[in-house]
Amino acid sequence: MTKLPNNIPDCMVFLLAKAFQKAHANFKKQLTPYGLTNLQHLVLEGLWYEQGMTATQLGKSLILDKATLSGILGRMLNGGWIKKKPNKNDKRQLSIYTSQKADALKKNLIKERQNANDDILKTFSTEEKILFKRFLTDVINAE
Repeated sequence: MTKLPNNIPDCMVFLLAKAFQKAHANFKKQLTPYGLTNLQHLVLEGLWYEQGMTATQLGKSLILDKATLSGILGRMLNGGWIKKKPNKNDKRQLSIYTSQKADALKKNLIKERQNANDDILKTFSTEEKILFKRFLTDVINAE
C-alpha cells in the first residue's frame, strides 16, 4: 500500500482527491463481480429509496448532471438493472424503477456498500465517524 509522504503540501483538494481515488477503487473491486459501476450502484440505491422518480428527479437527488445520468441509465436499462414506465402524473415523462434482477441483489449490494464504508472508517472512533460525515457533507453543501 502506498502511503502519503509527510511533506505533502497542505492542499485539501489533493487530499480529497486521493481519498476519493482510494475509496472509489476499493468499492469498484467489490462491485466488479456484479457487473456494476460505482455510479450504477448509486442509482440503484437512489431508486430503492424512492422508486418511480423521473430522470430529472433522480439527477437532483443524486447530484448528477443530465448528460452523466443519461449514459448511466442507458447502460443500466440495457443491462437489465432498471426499467422505465410512463409517469402516472405526466405521460410525456418516464418513471424509473429497479428491475427484478436488481431487487434480487438488493441486500447483497447494500451490504457491499456498507462493507466499503466500514473499510474506509475502520480506524475511526464513533465520534470521528460522525464528524467525518458532517465535514464531508459541509464541503458538498458549501456555496
